[in-house]
Amino acid sequence: MANGHGKKPEDFKKQMEENFKVSLSEYSHVKKVIGIVSGKGGVGKSLVTGLSAVAMNKKGFKTAIMDADITGPSIPKMFGIGKYNFADETGMIPAVTEGGIKVMSLNMLMENETDPVIWRGPVIAGIVKQFWTDVSWGDVDFMFVDMPPGTGDVPLTVFQSLPVDGIIVVATPQELVEMIVEKAINMASMMNVPVLGIVENMSYMKCPHCGEPINIFGESKIEQYAASHGIDVLGKLPLDPEVAKLCDAGKADDLNPEDLESLAYVLGGMIE
Repeated sequence: MANGHGKKPEDFKKQMEENFKVSLSEYSHVKKVIGIVSGKGGVGKSLVTGLSAVAMNKKGFKTAIMDADITGPSIPKMFGIGKYNFADETGMIPAVTEGGIKVMSLNMLMENETDPVIWRGPVIAGIVKQFWTDVSWGDVDFMFVDMPPGTGDVPLTVFQSLPVDGIIVVATPQELVEMIVEKAINMASMMNVPVLGIVENMSYMKCPHCGEPINIFGESKIEQYAASHGIDVLGKLPLDPEVAKLCDAGKADDLNPEDLESLAYVLGGMIE
């Protein structure tokens, strides 16, 4: 059945599958590109991006973060990166965190980090492509792409323009999130991008007195959901005030990624 504009569902699927790949800067060599996605905002996608990069960095891999959440960037703040705008004959130069993670974000290029980005979709998509084509990344084992929530312009641009090797889906325990998560998973399927697994954020909170887990949002059903879709659960992150303090202080390099050991194991197996 066609919609009001005369397009059929298969027309949209064909459009999504079209190859618009852009070339990586000749001064860069990126082995694996991992997209961090969510169907909705506020689930901790940037935290999972940062933690994933820290986890692989501590395993000895060369890691980088491309902040593709152009209108809502938080990666620079997490890693204590202020205004940073450097380039040479090879292209734009990414910032490097204290731990050695390379970062590129629009917020680093703005005069003030609180200036709003009031751009239309095609302009924002163009910036994301430039982060791939015009940045001199050097040698990178894992590039984590922090994407904005949903299935709009930027996720579509990343899937179509970059050689994404897989995505990690971020969710929270609320049942409503399952429907939203499924949208992100279905989009990846339509784009022929593998879903590496799910990370559940705000999964529980440790009691400050006895250390027992408290299920603030109710008992998690992420294992059942993941099993029903043939997807692995790569980690369950607690609500932890210390994590928030480190990120607010720009000390994300000091985060302990012990809850993402399964994720690190899966990613590590992708590098030959």
